[in-house]
Amino acid sequence: MVVTRSDSAHLSRSDIVRSEYADLVRQAATGEAAAMERLLLRAQEVAYRFSLLVCGHPEDAEDVMQDALLNTYRHVSRIKDPDAFRTWLYQTVRNACLMKRRRRVDEPKHMASIDQAGDRKHDVAALDVADRARPADQQLIEADAVARLREALATLPPRYRIIVVLREMEGLSTREVAAVTGFSEANVKQRLHRARMMLRKALEKV
Repeated sequence: MVVTRSDSAHLSRSDIVRSEYADLVRQAATGEAAAMERLLLRAQEVAYRFSLLVCGHPEDAEDVMQDALLNTYRHVSRIKDPDAFRTWLYQTVRNACLMKRRRRVDEPKHMASIDQAGDRKHDVAALDVADRARPADQQLIEADAVARLREALATLPPRYRIIVVLREMEGLSTREVAAVTGFSEANVKQRLHRARMMLRKALEKV
């Protein structure tokens, strides 16, 4: 479904993004190379950013992202519901990170910085591009806020962290978060409320 400008006024940001992914999936499934390239570029950014937050280890995040992209490339023509692609992508990353975590003795003491994504030698798409037009002091303030948020997120238990990241940072709906995590929508709402309170307290300490 192609979303027109008039349609977009009545849709949420999540709906628009879902529709954009669905269009790319349908086009890529027909063998359109340009659509496949755009789909993989978008999936790469999402998969790496999310896997950094969930896996906690840059090397794990890299492996998980590569697996997600490979699965997308191989199986795009078999996707029965293109509208559910984004949910499938998050599920793939989450499950792979959980498997990686089980192979480790303990949970990482720190979360990898999202900014490290730009340090990878083989990046195809930049994940964070600073706006040089903004005043330097404003950039410093925003950078400090991001650092504090990242540090606070690291203190949350994984089962709460993943929900607040999906809902608040990735912009998924409650239904989509439930589909990714396997929790009921009511449980997602309860955990999100709890995660917000824990995050608020953590931010007061950092």
